[in-house]
Amino acid sequence: MGIQLKQLRVHGFRGLDNLEIDFDPTTVLVGTNNAGKTTILKSLQLGLSNSFQITDDDFHFTDTLNRNKIVIDILFISIDDEGRQLAEFEDKWATVFTVDRISIDSMGNQFLAFRTIIEENLIRKTYKKKQFLIDEWVEYYNEFDGFWYLKDFKNELSFYIEEIPFFYLDANRDILEDLKNKTSFLGKILSSITYNKEDKELIENLIKDLNEKTIDKSEILTNLASTLEELDTAMDNPNNTVDITPFTKKIRDLNKGVKINYSQFSMEYHGMGTRSWSSLLILKAFILQNKKLADAALVAYHPIIAIEEPESHLHPNAQKKLYSQIKAIEGQKIVATHSSYIAGSARLKEIRSIIKADNSTNVGKIVESDLSSEEIRKIHRQVINTRGELYFSKVIILCEGETEEQALPLLFRKHFNKSIIELGIDIVGIDGGGNYYPFIYFAQKLNLKWFILSDGEANIIKKLKKDIKKLSSLEENIDDIILPENIVHFENENDFEMDLITNGFIEEIENCLKVILNIEDLEELIANKNGTSKGRVKTENICNTCNQNIFQEQMRDYNGNEGHKRALNDLLSQNKTKYSFPLSELIYDSDKPLPPKIVELFDKVSNILNPI
Repeated sequence: MGIQLKQLRVHGFRGLDNLEIDFDPTTVLVGTNNAGKTTILKSLQLGLSNSFQITDDDFHFTDTLNRNKIVIDILFISIDDEGRQLAEFEDKWATVFTVDRISIDSMGNQFLAFRTIIEENLIRKTYKKKQFLIDEWVEYYNEFDGFWYLKDFKNELSFYIEEIPFFYLDANRDILEDLKNKTSFLGKILSSITYNKEDKELIENLIKDLNEKTIDKSEILTNLASTLEELDTAMDNPNNTVDITPFTKKIRDLNKGVKINYSQFSMEYHGMGTRSWSSLLILKAFILQNKKLADAALVAYHPIIAIEEPESHLHPNAQKKLYSQIKAIEGQKIVATHSSYIAGSARLKEIRSIIKADNSTNVGKIVESDLSSEEIRKIHRQVINTRGELYFSKVIILCEGETEEQALPLLFRKHFNKSIIELGIDIVGIDGGGNYYPFIYFAQKLNLKWFILSDGEANIIKKLKKDIKKLSSLEENIDDIILPENIVHFENENDFEMDLITNGFIEEIENCLKVILNIEDLEELIANKNGTSKGRVKTENICNTCNQNIFQEQMRDYNGNEGHKRALNDLLSQNKTKYSFPLSELIYDSDKPLPPKIVELFDKVSNILNPI
């Protein structure tokens, strides 16, 4: 059992004018630069500690709006060991929060919530911080009262709670700076070193012996000590003596000379990656020490740790290990990252996508209970495990399979004269069958812009309509649903290959097939295959004897112009893994315009990348 920081609301702070976000025991914030991830962490620092200094620049402003007040609401709930909300706080937390500050929601669950308000004192030109008890966690918005921050609370109280310490680890952390700073986490650990009387005497005697032996074994240090003894005569004070102590003399001074070595070298000789990572681990050690003290004293302890860009200066393999180390830190962790490795290691439900749209900031999250276990597995296998960068995409394009996934990047370059990397576009093949739902759910819930380039088969279109109905909770019949503008599909039940064939790229396809099949006469190959079996296909006719669908032999018909097109399409389908890139290069080098459906998709993507 324990507590959890469940929700944060922010109004008028930096780039956040009106935002609500909820948290898990470990929460990973992803999004592009300047989306608001760091501001969310700073909002927590402002509400949960007294270490944040307000300036004029911290108040939200736009070309048309200037806020003169910052409002931050924070909500804590009681949870069990599985993270489920409990009706009551356990005794140790009820004692910390006190009866006067614990409230009850409409479902009968206890909660602790408070508001932090920052306003400017216009006379003194200073900033006043006030905190108020929230006895009712109101809706984010309702038509009668407006937004949450418009509601006033009168019970002013202080909500700095020692049992819920807040730790902020910024992106510029450095173990070398921690060693110099007594107020750093490392400085606090070293300054808290204590020994009992007997151990202290033993260690200080050992240090004294070590100092004497070090001087005795060095002619230079011995001569230096003898010379410095003349100071007694010069100062006319024979009762004082001069000591040279290569090693600190008193235990209380041990922390002043502490050095940390890694791989036999001092930290001064290591790069920022090692030093930054070490600083993170020092925080972990500091929190663990405090947790042990709290457990020994049988008192409540729930640290909240905000970590900014833990991947700073680290190579990819090191980044892959970071998430598990952060997860193991005692307390609740909120991590802002640009690392696809860290984001890819987190559970789907732990991700919060922070997206800037015009003058507002949107928070996206995935509710795992909305997906089947198979859909979650698909997202992990086809998106997260190999494509963690999708969390940071400007646009995601979903397509049927490997062919489009390999061909589209080169076609994008032909159309935009830029690579998909430069454009911030990611292309994901779904392995066919029109199974788009887990991917469009992923993109939609995380507020990522997405498009589909789909085959035109009737069964695929029907699946797409079902997915849109499920995603948007529509009531219409499947046949009445109109696919949204961000879904582009080929006409006449064509797939990608047949669309190229019907739009004038027969010559390029023929040349590509000659190369990958290593033949001179493509027409001879087609003639030899004409009239042969493509295999048995299932029909709608039912056998009277076994009551099963009857299978019928399907013969190849490659006669005439249409037959020639079918032959090319069949040959492409049989060589999907070979032709995609060489054919795309031939199309890239061609002077012919791209197929209309490809251009339609690209124009719609362009409207997102370059809004009017």
